Amino acid sequence: MLVDIHTHKQTESDNPSIRNLTFSEAEKFFSTDRKGLFSVGIHPWFINEYSKETIENLIKWVKDERFFAIGECGLDKNVEIPLDQQILVFKEQIQLSERVCKPLIIHCVGCFNELFDLKKELNPVQTWIIHGFRGKPELAKQALKAGCALSFGEHYNSESVWVTPLDKLFAETDESSITIVEIYNQLATIKLCNIDDLNAGYVLIKSYLKHIIT
Repeated sequence: MLVDIHTHKQTESDNPSIRNLTFSEAEKFFSTDRKGLFSVGIHPWFINEYSKETIENLIKWVKDERFFAIGECGLDKNVEIPLDQQILVFKEQIQLSERVCKPLIIHCVGCFNELFDLKKELNPVQTWIIHGFRGKPELAKQALKAGCALSFGEHYNSESVWVTPLDKLFAETDESSITIVEIYNQLATIKLCNIDDLNAGYVLIKSYLKHIIT
């Protein structure tokens, strides 16, 4: 199974995908019986919209078996929202991730030192996946050493893919039109491996997908 660990699109593929929902989308989806796996989180771009009700909704929805991961959440130096405020909201989601034993899908722009410091400080056991990773191999190695996994989409640094172990390497389509199969083929070519060897996404969710994967 070629798992798309992070997409904003509704796909008809036979391969499992984790669709990222906005809060308004989540309100609709979790009130229906529609099948699928989803992620929802407080994105650093929209922290100004954050309220007590926001986290209460997350706590409510996260109990749904279709709610697979918390995110996107994280840190971004290119927004005007103060970093200390971003860290506060991110920490709440990290703590929720630990309580409910679900992974984090992380958006990080220019704040990797802060991200790694939080990883060291909080010592979480749940999987942290930095989505859409485009950094150089030196940064990839730092992220991996900190205990993070990396997800690669349409745009990436080939050397960073090369240095990422298979068990820490995920694939995603995000908002691009490229298919997840194309991305897996590209990553397999770089890793000099069979496409079936790129199974980190499958390994992460296989127990969660027992009702889908036979």
